[in-house]
Amino acid sequence: QVQLVESGGRSVQTGGSLRLSCAASGLTSSTYSVGWFRQKAPGKEREFVAGISWSGDTIDVDDDVKGRFTISRESDKNTVYLHKNSLKRADTAVYFCAASGGVRDTVVFSTDWLYEYWGQGTQVTVSS
Repeated sequence: QVQLVESGGRSVQTGGSLRLSCAASGLTSSTYSVGWFRQKAPGKEREFVAGISWSGDTIDVDDDVKGRFTISRESDKNTVYLHKNSLKRADTAVYFCAASGGVRDTVVFSTDWLYEYWGQGTQVTVSS
């Protein structure tokens, strides 16, 4: 059974930093890419934040957070981090990680429907 579990979400002040973790288990594909998305309110679309390929060589970061957020992957490949700096109130959202298996080790997607597996999300609230 595939499981993606996000952690690290909490309340933080503007300008602060946070690291979100995504722990994956049960994936049967030998390679998979991971993406982070966020949803700012129930019913709103999920926005792409950042993604990383299986190899870690390909990284994509949305322009809205570029320069503030980075993504990295543990050497065991099963944990992916979203490092968030200089947080703004506009970064308040539920953050989801997603995985897509059976892809080339340099591929990363920025489109949510290309991801097969999703976590439950972790809430990040940024306040002044």
